[in-house]
Amino acid sequence: MSPRNGEKAMCCGRVSSDGEGRARCGASGKRSMLLSCSSATFVHVILFVMKTNRNTRGVLLALIGGTGWGFSGACSQYLFAQNVDPLWASAVAMAVAGAALMLYAATRRRESLRALLSNRRSVARLVLFSLVGLTLCRVTYLLAIQYSNAGTATVLQYVGPVLIVVASCFSKHRPPSAKEAVAVACVVLGTYLLATHGNPSTMALSFEGVFWGLSAAVAVAIYSLLPGSLMKEYGSVSVVACGLLLGGVVLYLGAGCWNRAPDLDIAGLLAMYGGLTGVGTLVGFAAYLTAINDIGAPRASLLASVETVSATLCAFFWLHTEFAVMDMIGFVLIMATVFLLAKKGDASQGKKAIQEGDKDSLEGKGSFQ
Repeated sequence: MSPRNGEKAMCCGRVSSDGEGRARCGASGKRSMLLSCSSATFVHVILFVMKTNRNTRGVLLALIGGTGWGFSGACSQYLFAQNVDPLWASAVAMAVAGAALMLYAATRRRESLRALLSNRRSVARLVLFSLVGLTLCRVTYLLAIQYSNAGTATVLQYVGPVLIVVASCFSKHRPPSAKEAVAVACVVLGTYLLATHGNPSTMALSFEGVFWGLSAAVAVAIYSLLPGSLMKEYGSVSVVACGLLLGGVVLYLGAGCWNRAPDLDIAGLLAMYGGLTGVGTLVGFAAYLTAINDIGAPRASLLASVETVSATLCAFFWLHTEFAVMDMIGFVLIMATVFLLAKKGDASQGKKAIQEGDKDSLEGKGSFQ
């Protein structure tokens, strides 16, 4: 699916007489052009979207954010086929994107950033959110991609909201509602079909793929619950920027990532820095946080679930990943929980907040406007 180290030597011209080597060079060139065009298209689309009215812009940016995350998942799958280490990829993507967001926060959100870093209790919560929330979420997701594929790993992440519901039922000593019970059943059945394709005697998905996929779901639940009021107090941009930068640096140093650095060709560099870091982490977060400010967090998160479609389509058409009928049924069952758990009043509440200019309820302090 992707050139190995030996094949990269051919593409660099070390074996110029081999026709197969030239064919691989051509394939690598096509991948490079595709990645370059995809990244450029995202930038042009965002520039166009920013000129539209607020509601339309919010909807489109939420879709762009989700699509960017899905595309970055496929880029990760491509990188892992070239033996790129997930820990190195996680650390570098988080650190680079975090540094870029930190630069923005330091120039455009200086007061909220200073207030965040000057409060000891908030800094302690930020460290916990960064290391246990953001970093764990990113690492487990990329490991799930390595042992399965971008589409499956992304869908398994969406078990996270159901885990939050289950935890809420236990903590409040209440039975689940009818919708919540159906959502739990959908997750269990969907995960079972992904793992076994309906045959309990065989594993269609490796144990590692299931383990890291469900670990990513747990990490998503933790990531969603940990920040608490941090984002309302200081804004999403400052919190996410500090979280990404801190998590990336700690992971890089803790895992000794300087010894894990890969030798990437042009396509690999574009996938790493253009796709995973640029489109997936930086543009994805920027678009999504602005969408939260425009249309509200509940509506934006619902629209951003297009990430699963994006990851699956990119894996299928670009990386030629095969999906069975049972996989697709499992995808549908798990993604159905997004709509089952969405509250009817969320969209109207977000619209009302926009009309009344209630920035706190929309996490407006994190806007990229």
